[in-house]
Amino acid sequence: MVVLWIASAVGLLVVAPLVIALASRVIRPARECARYADDILEHGVGITANLVPVPALATTRTLVAEVTGNAVGYVRALERLV
Repeated sequence: MVVLWIASAVGLLVVAPLVIALASRVIRPARECARYADDILEHGVGITANLVPVPALATTRTLVAEVTGNAVGYVRALERLV
């Protein structure tokens, strides 16, 4: 009976704090990883919101080329008048 009490005391006073200490060494980095993942998600959504107008760049490029061609033709016509 005394041995059982000693084993229980050792388990309670030695093993339990050791398990808690080891668990905290695992849980703390896991929570930190979760915070980093949340931060990455938040900023990733912000980036995608800013990338919505990117497909319009192809249209802008086409329109700029068209305007440039028309401007060159206009300048050449003005040079013929002078």
